[in-house]
Amino acid sequence: MTELTTSHGPFGHLNAAFGRETLATADLDFNLAVPRDTRRTLAKAWLGLGFFALLASGLFSILLVLSRTPVVQAMIPVADFFRVALVVHVDLSVLVWFLAFGGALWTLGGTTRLVRLAWCAFALSAAGTGLLCASPFIERAQPVMANYVPVLDGPVFLAGLVLFGAGIVLLCVRSMLASAPIGPHISGNGALKFGLNAALVACAVSAFAFAWSWIAVPRHLDARVYYELVFWGGGHVLQFAYTLLMLVSWVWLTSSLRPPATNALPAAAFPLSPRVLTLLFAVALAAVFLTPITYLAYDVTSVEHHRMQTLLMRFGGGLVIPPIALAVLWSIGSACKLDAVQRPVRASLVASLTLFAAGGIIGFLITGSNVRIPAHYHGCIVGITLAMMGVVYHLLPRFGYAAPSSRAAAWQPGIYGAGQLMHILGLVWSGGYGVQRKVAGAEQVLRSTQETLGMGLMGFGGLVAIIGGIMFIVIVLRALRPGQTEPKA
Repeated sequence: MTELTTSHGPFGHLNAAFGRETLATADLDFNLAVPRDTRRTLAKAWLGLGFFALLASGLFSILLVLSRTPVVQAMIPVADFFRVALVVHVDLSVLVWFLAFGGALWTLGGTTRLVRLAWCAFALSAAGTGLLCASPFIERAQPVMANYVPVLDGPVFLAGLVLFGAGIVLLCVRSMLASAPIGPHISGNGALKFGLNAALVACAVSAFAFAWSWIAVPRHLDARVYYELVFWGGGHVLQFAYTLLMLVSWVWLTSSLRPPATNALPAAAFPLSPRVLTLLFAVALAAVFLTPITYLAYDVTSVEHHRMQTLLMRFGGGLVIPPIALAVLWSIGSACKLDAVQRPVRASLVASLTLFAAGGIIGFLITGSNVRIPAHYHGCIVGITLAMMGVVYHLLPRFGYAAPSSRAAAWQPGIYGAGQLMHILGLVWSGGYGVQRKVAGAEQVLRSTQETLGMGLMGFGGLVAIIGGIMFIVIVLRALRPGQTEPKA
């Protein structure tokens, strides 16, 4: 900050004396500080939990891709295992990974109040995650392909889900009580904290929605119908939390792209002001606050309730995401002369924007219940995951570990993103011929060459994405090796 107030012309020191230029610089710096107290240790624990979930989900995803790839699928028993693996893969790669990542950012953005309560929340979530991973191997339970939160309808898996959910609810309560004040003057840092708080509120409202649906839905319904209704409303609200976390990550990472050998200004100024960014976050939050109205106005089991939840998601996302995405795209397009540490971050941003946009476009092509639906949400989910991967690269040196700066780190987001793009394009191709979702093996009924080629592209893209995922895991593990020095403040 000192360099900024003394290097902008002969009157820079006068501006600094009155605090004008320093204030303007702070306003435009969309950066989240990483504290060096108990919050950093707790944030590292949450990221560690998310990393473990991502690793475990990757192991299940290998079997998932093989179980849907022509020729290979005949070599493994897929009928029951495909659905079991799919349930655990989805819950680990979305529910646990995303919310654990949120736990890390909410911890960094808050104060040190109620730290013991925060550790209790982490312990509950970690215990629940362990049960989710172990359940396929210690119980035979019916897999239920419910949207947002698929389940294995058995006591071990459900106990793990309840424990994890209890930990997240406790995390939300503690984070709200320990939130840092933003103040009347909104800076870049304050705008990002507002976005994190909005995601936190969305997560809390989703817990409220889950509880309401659980009470309102009759238990005597068929398992698939029951869990679909229980998780529909809360699952929709969780999408706001995930998307807000991604948007905060985009802006934060964009601001981190600075010229080499300096910590002064971003390589390209972010075109949206802190107030405009805060307003966009507030629009998404307004859609979240409308959720209780849909519960009061319509029965949870009604078609109107489902339709209103979908409209809220389209309204909030449709108004908020495009302007922020365009601002990020403009900024990273203008950034140049980045060093080896910043290239993986930029690659993560480009891949995240591409996959999320592809998922959004595919959403408009959906007709009927076929594999275009998983193509849509895979694009969006992977877009969020890539943004979070970029934040992990950005945080590693700030947590005292080595900064990923190898060529492999710079290529990893592109490889993972390209594989996932082929994966979803294959699903779109096959979906155009009516290949059904949530099936594998002979149940796919691949009747034509086009269907087989489409699913073949899906399988090849999935394997490429797995390679990219393994690269991410290896790069992070290498950065975690002992003996790394603490970075300078």
